[in-house]
Amino acid sequence: MKALVLSGGRGTRLRPLTFTCTKQLIPIANKPILGYVLDQVALAGLKTVGIIIAPKTGQGVKDYVNDGSHWGFKVQYILQEPLGVAHAIKTAQPFLEQDPFVMYLGDNIIGQGLDLFIKKFKKEKLDALIILKEVKNPSDFGIAQLNTEGHLLKVTEKPKKPTSNLAITGICIFSRKIHLAIERIQPSRRGELELTDAIQEMINMGFAVKAELLNTWWIDTGKKANLIDANAKILETYLQPDIKGILTNSTVNGCVKIDSSTTITNSTLQGPCIIGKHVTITNSSIGPHVSIGDNTYILNSNIQNSIIQENTTIKNIKHLKNTLSEKNTNLTSKTTL
Repeated sequence: MKALVLSGGRGTRLRPLTFTCTKQLIPIANKPILGYVLDQVALAGLKTVGIIIAPKTGQGVKDYVNDGSHWGFKVQYILQEPLGVAHAIKTAQPFLEQDPFVMYLGDNIIGQGLDLFIKKFKKEKLDALIILKEVKNPSDFGIAQLNTEGHLLKVTEKPKKPTSNLAITGICIFSRKIHLAIERIQPSRRGELELTDAIQEMINMGFAVKAELLNTWWIDTGKKANLIDANAKILETYLQPDIKGILTNSTVNGCVKIDSSTTITNSTLQGPCIIGKHVTITNSSIGPHVSIGDNTYILNSNIQNSIIQENTTIKNIKHLKNTLSEKNTNLTSKTTL
């Protein structure tokens, strides 16, 4: 079994952050979103991985992933113009050949591994296993209807009147028959080959298409608010306390990770939060749910529930909350706290 990870797309909902950087490389708890996806792929034992990249941002993905040896797998990069998820699968067909594969959208993060899904797919000899999650706003997603045995009856893209609250997540497992379905569908109104259309076509063709309900959290990080939520969830779930660095007249509460090259003076840190390399924090309050990137300078400021990317300067900011900063940013108030 192979893996196909989608790390292209335009990222229009996150502009200007994504004009030059693909959204999958935005850091969550000081690690690119894509890194968490590739961790899951590696833990599932998948050794052959195709990564879909876009022309404008693909080099950044290549620079981060390299040859995949960090995760113990081999990588092939597949260039695609952003014309839909099903189009990405079609573009990757020469790589996928006739093998089954896990398709994983590179901007999705879930709170469990892939093993159980792969075992179900193989044991029941399925052609598609679609991972679903209950959501409060089903009109914003592709929605699935199931029968009592877990077989998919119908999928609908962002219905105005949803018939269920089961959203299609960015994780699916397919047999080679997905390619037959994609050949039969047409571009949608927005000019893309939609994944929901391909899944519906598999249902129409009588293939074995089932669903599995995700029993933990799932975050689609395509919006700023979702990124902030993902940062908080990752910090709460995975962060291990590791306090190093030079701390002077400072207080640390809760789960906090501080790099050894960081200096903190006259400040309070409330976990969970993570502080990167070569960071200087003075007369400030940080946390909870804050990630501070490398080479950042913070003076006389209070920060909560935020992602501060690398090479950022923050001075005299009385209350910074629910913020996603760009790299190389200067946030300064002339008024001293």
